[in-house]
Amino acid sequence: MAETPIPATNDHDLTGRICLVTGAASGIGRGIATKLTAEGATVVVADLDEEAARSTAAELGGHSLAVHVDIADRESVDAMTAQVTDHFGRIDVLVNNAGWDKVGPFLEQDPAIWDRIIGINLYGTLHCCQSVVRVMTEQGHGTVVNIASDAARVGSSGEAVYSACKGGIVAFTKTLARESARAGITANAVCPGPADTPLFATISEENPKLRASLERAIPLRRLAQPEDLAHAVAFLASPASHYITGQTLSVSGGLTMA
Repeated sequence: MAETPIPATNDHDLTGRICLVTGAASGIGRGIATKLTAEGATVVVADLDEEAARSTAAELGGHSLAVHVDIADRESVDAMTAQVTDHFGRIDVLVNNAGWDKVGPFLEQDPAIWDRIIGINLYGTLHCCQSVVRVMTEQGHGTVVNIASDAARVGSSGEAVYSACKGGIVAFTKTLARESARAGITANAVCPGPADTPLFATISEENPKLRASLERAIPLRRLAQPEDLAHAVAFLASPASHYITGQTLSVSGGLTMA
């Protein structure tokens, strides 16, 4: 029999929850892992970079666990799920954060790049959700937070296939929410706007004016920091959001409004 989750002491407390975060070794994922740990959760730091995952887990402390995973590889994803359930007995929260992109004009891109973008950003989320939500269904409870992008809502020049993947994640999250509700599982999507991450730094190296132009366009006049996204994820992972499912939340400083 699956273990019963340890009840939190208040609606925003994550004490006792086992939270699996992909791409958690750096950037937004690391910010999410740090916030969830601060709220009392035990965080599984899942990442392709195993050494970085171990370093992050060590810094988080507590019972944090580092797990190597290639989310584009289903066998690797299933191995991750098995390792976490063998270690902790359950998975209460899944945060699908890992992603990758190669920026460039759509008409000039090699379709081989599309395969990698789709494999990581769309298939990766599908693999993780199917693998982990099967465990959650057996438990009779669970929370899924998928990190999409505001590129799914308004598009993003140079990121056509990435935008398509993130749009797919938004639509998929709504359907997952419908299909899993009776099993006691909620699913929501968080859409970051432009964020100050290592990935953005790589992109902006090729376009030094990009940061300044984005900051002018964002009403709050700055890029998102990892902790900005982490606060939204922590809310959706907490008992305070237990009646919220199938929703999409933009965290963009007002760049997009819905």
